[in-house]
Amino acid sequence: MTLASLVRRRRCRFAATLMLATGVALGCTSPAAQSGARAQIEEFPPVVIRDARVFDGERVIPVATVVLADRRIVQVALAGEAVEVPEGAEVVDGAGKTLLPGLIDAHTHSMFRSHLKSAMAFGVTTHLDMTTGLGLLRAMKEEQAAGEAADRADLFSAATLVTAPSGHGTQYGIAIPTLSGASGAQDFIDARIAEGADYIKIVYDDGVAFGMKVPTLDPATLRAAIGAAHARDKLAVVHIGSADAAREALAAGADGLVHAFADRPPEPDFGRFVARSGAFVVPTLAVLENAVGEAGGTAVATDPVLGPRLIPRDVQNLGLRFPQVAGSRNSLANALQAVRLLHGAGATLLAGTDAPNPGTAHGASLHRELELLVRAGLSPLEALAAATSAAADAFGLTDRGRIGEGLRADVVLVDGDPTVDILQTRDVVGIWKEGRRYKIELYVEEAVAARAAAEAELGGPPPPGAESGLVSDFDEPGGVGREPQARFGAGWQRSTDAPAGASTVTLEVVDGGAEGSEAALALRGVLQAGGRVPFAGAMFRPGETASAGANLSSFEALSFRVRGDGGRYRLLMYSVSGGGAVASLPFLAGREWTEVVVPFAEQETDGRAIVGILFAAVGEPRSFSFMIDEVRFR
Repeated sequence: MTLASLVRRRRCRFAATLMLATGVALGCTSPAAQSGARAQIEEFPPVVIRDARVFDGERVIPVATVVLADRRIVQVALAGEAVEVPEGAEVVDGAGKTLLPGLIDAHTHSMFRSHLKSAMAFGVTTHLDMTTGLGLLRAMKEEQAAGEAADRADLFSAATLVTAPSGHGTQYGIAIPTLSGASGAQDFIDARIAEGADYIKIVYDDGVAFGMKVPTLDPATLRAAIGAAHARDKLAVVHIGSADAAREALAAGADGLVHAFADRPPEPDFGRFVARSGAFVVPTLAVLENAVGEAGGTAVATDPVLGPRLIPRDVQNLGLRFPQVAGSRNSLANALQAVRLLHGAGATLLAGTDAPNPGTAHGASLHRELELLVRAGLSPLEALAAATSAAADAFGLTDRGRIGEGLRADVVLVDGDPTVDILQTRDVVGIWKEGRRYKIELYVEEAVAARAAAEAELGGPPPPGAESGLVSDFDEPGGVGREPQARFGAGWQRSTDAPAGASTVTLEVVDGGAEGSEAALALRGVLQAGGRVPFAGAMFRPGETASAGANLSSFEALSFRVRGDGGRYRLLMYSVSGGGAVASLPFLAGREWTEVVVPFAEQETDGRAIVGILFAAVGEPRSFSFMIDEVRFR
């Protein structure tokens, strides 16, 4: 697969090969799980989609018949033309419907196989990932090379992003390599390519626009990293967070920006500047609107077409919000205006979501992105191109993004006419990947069943072992110096502001509990600037798994004992429904043991469907130390 007709139009056109790297299939599912996944794929003979409106990636064909066979589009017959119907073909009535190329999300973070499966259920057949785990990347590419990825979106990726020591991308709790200077750029980029990177993503963002301050590459290292990517015929795309960074990245030779900026209105010549550079921009408006405090995720979760297909995890993520920080200069209006100028100047715009950041969901949020692109001035046809042909051209995916003879049979059939009303992309009635039908109805059935199970937790029995109400007294034999234990639920875990920040915490059972008891849980750590709201602490998960809710409504309150360094701390209680804490109570960790009682009646909860209870230091950067004991419901 050659990187033909690529974006870097200023100095050269790439002809590199996107090699599908092979290796140990880390993270592959078991044979049983694979057979379950295949149940969502219908293996059947060729397909004839008759008399549909066709958006071929660039233009609208009012009526056409499209034939799929041998994983390819073998015929696109206009009205009145003869159709060669293969023997045994299934005929699909496309009247009143529109056939689209499989959608391409040009900015994702595909952390799990399930993210790619969720994307597929909403018509997104290709993910252009901007950082993922290497085990998943190798496994997914191996499957794609073998033609065994029919139940999920294809994955192309930047592998590990390029960032400065302690820069954006280092805060996810997983150690990653970082680039500290221009002299090491070529070796660093070569290592990313060896990991399987299809293109190179570089972070050039000091966080100031979001009210933070984090290290980032200096301009010389930025230029060196871009040059090193180009030396290996790889695209260099740049994550930016400000108007100044956008200009500097493009001046340094970036092939694309994978965010719009929102920190100030764009300068009048910005669109022309980008268009002259030949670079593309992936605005990611769907994540920016949530980052600036708007409720775009809720709009997706409550959409009458998208909502019923969402699984509980995605509903919960769509309800999350980025904490707002004093000093943030961002507004969605600035980003929309930047897109208007780019569109007016003829710059290349691609559709991407940055899922699964707060307020987004894989697959579903791409439809929100298309809506926002139209709000910013694109026509529905232009928005559709941004999610199909323009994305394929920009990243050199010459076999997809269009409906044309000889191309991959990745197509999506929707009810209505999204070339006039972009919201119609949401009403997906058929998906074929490499000519094989994806059974949408099975995914919907699974989503409905999963939501029903989550709702059942609202009124089910309390978790086994919770009858006495005691969570932890930390006095179990041999407990001192060890991880904390709980009497029920999934137990205790560290919780910090990652991935947005870099705060730290340790949990240790220590001698000397409340009222002369044997032991207590000590929390020690550091709140560090860099997260929008720095926090670190201990999370108790009362459900049988870390993501399951627990019905604790038979109790009236939560109580615990605390002492510490004299600082102020906070208890937060979370529900399976997401959307923030349902209980939030400040408390003081004084020098002597005191008891804190949290009555449910005084909070926004009745104790049902509780998924987590957090005891944390929150706020300004500082070191902290406190202990808790006798945590119980009563």
